[in-house]
Amino acid sequence: MNLPKINALDKSLEALIKKRLDSLTKPVGSLGMLEEIAQKMALIKNSLKPAVEKKRVYVFASDHGIAEEGVSAYPQDVTKEMVKNFISGGAAINVFSKHTNTEVIVVDAGVKTDIKARSEKFIVRKLARSTKNFAHEPAMTRDEAEKCIQTGVELAENAARDGVDIIVIGDMGIGNTTVAAAISVAGGIEIDKVIDIGTVIDSLTLKRKKRVIENAVRLHSPDPKDPIDILSKVGGYCIGQMTGLILKAASIGIPVVLDGFPVTSAALLAYKLEPKVKDYLFAGHLSAVRGHKTLLDYLGLEPILRLDMRLGEGTGGVLALSIIEAAVKMMNEMATFEDAGVSKGKEDVKIQ
Repeated sequence: MNLPKINALDKSLEALIKKRLDSLTKPVGSLGMLEEIAQKMALIKNSLKPAVEKKRVYVFASDHGIAEEGVSAYPQDVTKEMVKNFISGGAAINVFSKHTNTEVIVVDAGVKTDIKARSEKFIVRKLARSTKNFAHEPAMTRDEAEKCIQTGVELAENAARDGVDIIVIGDMGIGNTTVAAAISVAGGIEIDKVIDIGTVIDSLTLKRKKRVIENAVRLHSPDPKDPIDILSKVGGYCIGQMTGLILKAASIGIPVVLDGFPVTSAALLAYKLEPKVKDYLFAGHLSAVRGHKTLLDYLGLEPILRLDMRLGEGTGGVLALSIIEAAVKMMNEMATFEDAGVSKGKEDVKIQ
C-alpha cells in the first residue's frame, strides 16, 4: 500500500526559535520542558508563532476477539456502553475535553454492536463487528489491516480540512491492553516488559493473559519487520486506524498527542513503518500500565504528565493539551528583555 510521505522536520528555524526562547524575560532554560515543547511545536508548524487553537480528540472504539479468552476484568458489552457514554457527554474524556476546550469525535472502528446515534461527533468506520480471536486465527486479513490504515489517513485529512491544529488520540475497547502487549511482543519487545493488569485483573487472569499472548505470537509468527503483518495477525481495527491517522497527520504537519498503552502501540507500528513520525508525536502522559513506559522509552518520547492514570479514552492526552498550550503561549506572548526594558544577566549563565 502507499503510505503517507513524512518529511524530516525543517530545522532552518531552529536557531531563530532558540534565540526567541532565550530572549524571553526569564533565565535561559528556566522553563525546562515547556521550552522543549514550544520548540518542538514551532518546528512542526515551521513557525515562530505556532497555533494551538483548534484541538480535537479522536476516541477510537473497537471490540477484540481475544477478549473471549477471559483476559479482561470486564465483559465486552462495556465497549458499546462506554461509546454511548462518550456520545452523551458523561465520560471522563468529555469532562476533560470541555475543560481544555477540545472537540471530541468518537469513532466506531469495530464495536460488536451497531450503535445508533444521531450526532455529528460520532462516526462509524467499522470494517467488521470485532476482530477475530487471535488465540486461534489471525485478528484480520492483511487487506483489512491496510483498509484500517487508510481509514485513519482519511480521518487525518478531514481534520486538516477542518483546520485542526493538534490531535489527541484515545482508545476504548475491552481487551485492548492484551492487543497492545501482543503487538509489542510481535515487534520484538520482551513480554515481561509489557504485560500488566490493564484495568486491574487478578493474578490468575494475568497469567492467562501472558500465556495467550505468547501462544498467539508463536502460532502466527508475525514478521517483526512488517508492521502490517503484525497488525493483521495480533492487532485491532482501532489500532490500525490510529496508525493511519498518526502517519497522515505527521505528513501534513499536524502534531499528535498520544494517550496510553494501546494508543502508543499504534504509534509503535507507525514508527516501524516510518521512523520520522516520532518527531511529530507528543507523549501526553505516562500511564500506570507497565508496557506504556516500555514503548515510550522505545520511541524516545518523554511524557508530559505523570498522574498514575490507567483509564484510556484519551484522558491523559487531553489533559496534556493544557501544558502544550501554555508552552506555546509562553513563546508567543511572553515579553522579551528588550520589549520589557529588563536588564539581561551574563550571556553565558545557564540554568543547570
